[in-house]
Amino acid sequence: MKLTHNKFSKIINKKFIFEKNPSFAVAVSGGPDSMCLLFLLINWNNYIKGKLTVLIINHNVRSDSLKEAKSISIVLKNKNIKSKILSVKRNKVIKKNMNEARINRYSLLTNYCRNNNILHLFVAHHKDDNLETFLYRKVSGSDFDGLLSIKEISLINKINILRPLLEFTKEEILVFNKVNEIPFVKDPTNLNKKYTRPSIRDFLNKTNVQNLNAINKEFLKIKNYSKKYKMITSINLIENIIDINKKKITVNYNKIIMLDILLLEKLIKNIYQFLNGISANIRSKKIQILITKLNLEYFKFFNLGNILIRKVDENLIFFKKTN
Repeated sequence: MKLTHNKFSKIINKKFIFEKNPSFAVAVSGGPDSMCLLFLLINWNNYIKGKLTVLIINHNVRSDSLKEAKSISIVLKNKNIKSKILSVKRNKVIKKNMNEARINRYSLLTNYCRNNNILHLFVAHHKDDNLETFLYRKVSGSDFDGLLSIKEISLINKINILRPLLEFTKEEILVFNKVNEIPFVKDPTNLNKKYTRPSIRDFLNKTNVQNLNAINKEFLKIKNYSKKYKMITSINLIENIIDINKKKITVNYNKIIMLDILLLEKLIKNIYQFLNGISANIRSKKIQILITKLNLEYFKFFNLGNILIRKVDENLIFFKKTN
């Protein structure tokens, strides 16, 4: 799909809801993706007459990060675009990994938005990012929900995080930048293979078309059938429950063991959250180990966090540990 101002405006008007003359912000790193998003939003804002705030993060991970942030601000100033630099406090930079940087970044951005009555924050994740996230989470052993990857709309710190570029590839973004003469800089962390994401990005760039198509096909299958999977999981759980109360759930072992592995994983997670509370979480890898054990003839007992699973005759009993 070719990225144009018109297509972008149609997507944003169709998928997102705004108040009249909205106040919104955009996170700009200076890279091709965020610079593309910024100029698309400036054009869109000409029609909706909102108030756009441009935010740049000084992550303080590298010694020259403030200098980098200021250089991006100067590039924007030369285009008559005002921006504000938000700096991560040095005592927040401990591990210097990408997850910590992400947490610090969103904390700064959303706190600024809340303090300035801004409801919407745009970020520049695109289609390739979604594929990278899918592969990263797959390698990490994420469950079905995790494999859905990046959402177009999410809520962080009561701020709407909007990602309107998820339908467009990196290549389409670069073409748009070239056609519209949009300046950008390269982020050195994107080339540092000590981080997992750049390594996955490098793999996707170098892999053959057949592998790339297979990964993309699997991702789209999970994305397109997510609602059906959730519905089927609920149906299977209801159909196979033999007994249920606040502390214990008994299901039919012979039936659930025949389920698709993704369905079974989701079903077990649902049981875990029912017994522990909907916000409770359990590592997908732990559930996958349980599923492997369930398929063994001699399976009798397993400890899943604070939930115990025991096979009794043809029943599988999940019960919460008592103190």
